[in-house]
Amino acid sequence: MLNIFLLLASALVSLSLSASPLSFTRDVQPILTQKCVACHACYDAPCQLNLGSGEGIQRGASRVSVYNGARTQAQATTRLFVDARDEAGWRARGFHSVLGGGDAALVARMLELGRRHAPLPGAKLAEDLDIGINRANQCPQPEQFEAFAAKNPGAGMPFAVSGLTDDEYATLRQWLAEGATLDGQPPQANASEAAQIASWEALLNRPGAREQLVARWLYEHLFLAHLYFDKGASGRFFELVRSRRPSGEPVDVIATRRPNDDPGTAVFYRLRPIQGVIVHKTHITYALTPRKLKRVEDLFFAGDWAADELPGYGPQRRANPFETFAAIPARARYQFMLDDAEYFVRTFIRGPVCRGQIATDVIRDQFWTLFQDPGHDLYVTDAAYRERVTPLLTLPGLHDDLAQLPLLWRAYLSKRNAYAAERRAAYAQAPRPSWSHIWAGNDDALLTVFRQHDSASVSKGLIGAVPQTLWWMDYPLLERTYYALVVNFDVFGNVSHQAQTRLYFDLIRNGAEQNFLRLMPAAEREALLDDWYQYSGKLKLWLNYAAIDQQTPSGLHLPEGDAKGAFAARLLERYGTLNARPDPFNRCAEWRCYRPGVSTNVQQIDQRLSSLAARPLAVLPVIEFLPEATLLRVELDGGGREVYSLLRNRAHSNVAFMIGESLRYQAEKDTLTLYPEVLTSYPNFLFSLREGEVNAFVASLQQARSAADFEHIVQRWGVRRSDPRFWSLFHDLAAHIREHEPVEAGVLDMNRYQNL
Repeated sequence: MLNIFLLLASALVSLSLSASPLSFTRDVQPILTQKCVACHACYDAPCQLNLGSGEGIQRGASRVSVYNGARTQAQATTRLFVDARDEAGWRARGFHSVLGGGDAALVARMLELGRRHAPLPGAKLAEDLDIGINRANQCPQPEQFEAFAAKNPGAGMPFAVSGLTDDEYATLRQWLAEGATLDGQPPQANASEAAQIASWEALLNRPGAREQLVARWLYEHLFLAHLYFDKGASGRFFELVRSRRPSGEPVDVIATRRPNDDPGTAVFYRLRPIQGVIVHKTHITYALTPRKLKRVEDLFFAGDWAADELPGYGPQRRANPFETFAAIPARARYQFMLDDAEYFVRTFIRGPVCRGQIATDVIRDQFWTLFQDPGHDLYVTDAAYRERVTPLLTLPGLHDDLAQLPLLWRAYLSKRNAYAAERRAAYAQAPRPSWSHIWAGNDDALLTVFRQHDSASVSKGLIGAVPQTLWWMDYPLLERTYYALVVNFDVFGNVSHQAQTRLYFDLIRNGAEQNFLRLMPAAEREALLDDWYQYSGKLKLWLNYAAIDQQTPSGLHLPEGDAKGAFAARLLERYGTLNARPDPFNRCAEWRCYRPGVSTNVQQIDQRLSSLAARPLAVLPVIEFLPEATLLRVELDGGGREVYSLLRNRAHSNVAFMIGESLRYQAEKDTLTLYPEVLTSYPNFLFSLREGEVNAFVASLQQARSAADFEHIVQRWGVRRSDPRFWSLFHDLAAHIREHEPVEAGVLDMNRYQNL
């Protein structure tokens, strides 16, 4: 009798809930976050439909693609929370509604189409279903939907993946039937955050030319950051914006195309909360603390330097930040960037644009980055040298006239090579580079970059086998890279702008490599350079790159024959306390190939998996069938799980050209990096297995020789897009990040999840 009563009570509660209006914030956004945001976020959201907030779904969809490398004219910007203030503003910019019409709304019809043509659970998707990121997004309007659905039955939502539960589907349909009401308020700072915001806004809005010049420089270096206070305990993040209104009044964002464009009015630097769901790919974090506030005071205002007047915002001022901010001591500028070098490298390597092949095809799939100590950087220490070279550091991309591209590029190339020659001559007269010339101020000093085709990631520490190339960045290299790829880069720009940016980044990479060669014995430099620029790369060496210094000795006294390997070994030995991610897997010198601080059973898992690490394709043929970023999830017998990244590092004869990457691909030299973290925002595939299956999994990978062998591995342990467990296991990867680095957590992207 009691059970019957409980069932009736439960039914009455359900009826009561269904009878009351649903809340977007409470009932709908969690479903969108769980099942939709993994694809519909950032600029690469299909049809620009961003489902991470009420404002995003209200904005709707657009046929215009942000990523169009062939457009001859820059297009209008469409930045959520910036470029329009309300629904009418977005309609004026060409976005169409996906909510209007109740059951006839586009969202409702796309969900119903997805439900009618759901993929077979656990099965591989049809080969003719295009799930690639370059697929054509047709973005039908309501009157076009029936024809679209008839032609594309597999294009319903969620697209090509395990779909909504019955309850989720019913909730969304009910919300749409009720009129798709949006509720909720923007997040607000708590008392502690508000007090710290007031302190930072007070610093950034001080009167005086010197104070405002520093504020402008700081804004241009932090505008992209997801800023946080109190170690991120609140889970809220903030952004630094230029506002028409001062502190104490509502923020009124000045929506310029670039952060260093002329604001056209008085500027107040303000902090406002980040709105919408945090997604990992755009979540580039930066801590604001009382200690950081004091650091800014000490770096920028402790000296007696002066600024007579504020520079303008003309093209030359935007193209050469070294001239624009020349009054600010170079040591202060460089040291501020070094203090948080991981953040700054993330801004241009991981980037905010979510599809960065325009930049990433100029870098290797795995390399280490080091920095020159400010005390041994001639741009910082030698005023006469700084004055000579500053005019040569002008950046391209501000003028995007397609007809002028060849002339513009020759001018910038000439300046860059003139700078390289001046730099080479000056450093030939400077003290020989030694260990003291490599910055070792904190654990941002040693970074690892991994590239996966059109995305890349940055991590503190030296991960993976000793890479083919290393970068050694000085202040002019770091600042130019940041301005070229972050401040001055326009994802909405035309082909001329994007080509100039890509070509200049090629020169920057070459400059960082050449700087590293200064640490190598003079007699070995040419051989290393030839290895980095094989075949067609030699043509680029002859046409575009400045000559290297083959005469000035290094102060490191490395043994000839394998100087780079010896350097890496000594670097790891000397700077071991700064290495934030010791790697016992890919450089295992003894039989103990596991983490020392984990349980015995996890050490055994580490040890077994390490037999896959740093192996080339010739030894581990299964690499041929693995995508670039595979995640491995191991469920432990005692509860919990471990997560590992298996990153395929593709080899190339060189990375010196904008097109024809496949022609330079050397698949037989591909290697695999294994590391016990989530090292990508874009998983390509996930394997999930139990602890007792690790040996069988490793053995299967080691024995696989064919596509059929790999298919058996996928069938046994793979988590396909159609797998009923897909969403819970996919989001568990983000949960793993949240448990270990909570400030860095965000929803991962599944646009690149493959149909294996």
